[in-house]
Amino acid sequence: MKTISNKLISCAAAIVTAITSSILIAPSASAASLQEITNFGSNPTNLRMHLYAPDSLPNNAAVLVAVHYCTGSGPAYYSGTQFASLADRYGYIVIYPSATRSGNCFDVSSPQALTHNGNSDPAAIISMVNYVKQNFSVDSTRVFVTGSSSGAMMTNVLLGTYPDVFKAGASFAGVPFGCFATTNGSSWNSDCAGGNINKTPQEWGNLVRAAYSGYGGTRPRIQLWHGTNDETLNYKNFNEAIEQWTNVFSLSQTPTYTDTPQSGYTRTRYGSSGGQAQVEAISMQGVTHNLPVNAAEAIRFFGLNSSASSSSSSISSVMSSSSTPRSSSSIPSSSSIPSSSSSSSTPRSSSSSSSIATGARCNWYGSPIVLCANATSGWGWENQQSCVSRSTCSSQPAPYGIVGGTTSSAPASSSSSRPASSSSSSSSSVPSGQNCNWYGQRYPLCATTPSGWGWENQRSCITRTTCSAQPSPFGVVN
Repeated sequence: MKTISNKLISCAAAIVTAITSSILIAPSASAASLQEITNFGSNPTNLRMHLYAPDSLPNNAAVLVAVHYCTGSGPAYYSGTQFASLADRYGYIVIYPSATRSGNCFDVSSPQALTHNGNSDPAAIISMVNYVKQNFSVDSTRVFVTGSSSGAMMTNVLLGTYPDVFKAGASFAGVPFGCFATTNGSSWNSDCAGGNINKTPQEWGNLVRAAYSGYGGTRPRIQLWHGTNDETLNYKNFNEAIEQWTNVFSLSQTPTYTDTPQSGYTRTRYGSSGGQAQVEAISMQGVTHNLPVNAAEAIRFFGLNSSASSSSSSISSVMSSSSTPRSSSSIPSSSSIPSSSSSSSTPRSSSSSSSIATGARCNWYGSPIVLCANATSGWGWENQQSCVSRSTCSSQPAPYGIVGGTTSSAPASSSSSRPASSSSSSSSSVPSGQNCNWYGQRYPLCATTPSGWGWENQRSCITRTTCSAQPSPFGVVN
């Protein structure tokens, strides 16, 4: 199979920036860690499997498959999203598949991938689900899937090819089921990526029904997220996906319910006005492919946002815990990952960052997070806890934001909670041949981009300052 186009691979750096700058993993009261599982069953495409199972896991737990973007990995998606943190609170298991082919993209194009019991990536992921069913006390009727970019496309594929396995899915910047289909061995479909494939709702629905002909059971619900300025997978795919899945459910394309959950976001629901409609779609005005992954909203859509009865951890214990974040044998916690200063996915206002609310917390889309005392913007790591700055927390729409506590003056700190890095002026003078070991992924260093991620010499690159902020053994390498 030919390597997927660099157009999709290049968006992975932006996805990393969006995930790490907009979603924080709260401190965990659990000592659970990410584990790699080998020999999990049939694995025709040599995927890797990582598993996160909270220590306080109830009987009949739910299962979530979380699928990474191109150039990513299961451990990177674990570290960069909040799904495992929420698993600590709500008591479910998370499976993190890793693609191992060139570019680390998933097969969402081949006839095998788009057919029930086909011999490709979806079949390997189902083997992972079956492994968990065989080795843990889980509820087989509560299996869910989510993903970003390539993982979002795989989310659509899994819901189409295995409707008997999954109850619901959440797709962050994907395309309709079957849109990326190819028959020439290539895994890239330029017409689909560019938004040039336009089918009727019936035609889209037929693609899903043909993937598992004869299936007559309940279809999984779906939540769709897409930015209007997506430069990698055109926004037109968002509306095509709505047409597809509403047709699968025999629903009208006219929304049952429309609201604005936050400024610039338009949410439509089809088939029901409630929080678990058969199809829920969130259009993000002005957002590029670099979109934030709102794990809490996905978990809410799945119906997993209630504490497990047999879990020993609680919201209060998570808030007060001083333990370090969950550990991984292959990747540090996401609190160590520097945020890109160029990210535009989350509003920033530093004017009030020097006024700290003593004893207050941040209600971050339903997750209680500690407020930073010193970090002036973004995310930080203080007093052995992950934290969010007052300015970043305040940017959230009601009813989220700062809750509780009393306000007192505190001097703004000029230091960042992230490791010190060299000045941006030095980033324009990068020794040739040097690279960045970005949590196990190798990227070229940028020659002129002052901070964050860039695109130079026809390759995605990372700046010296951002790369140098990583903890050992990661960072700048020859």
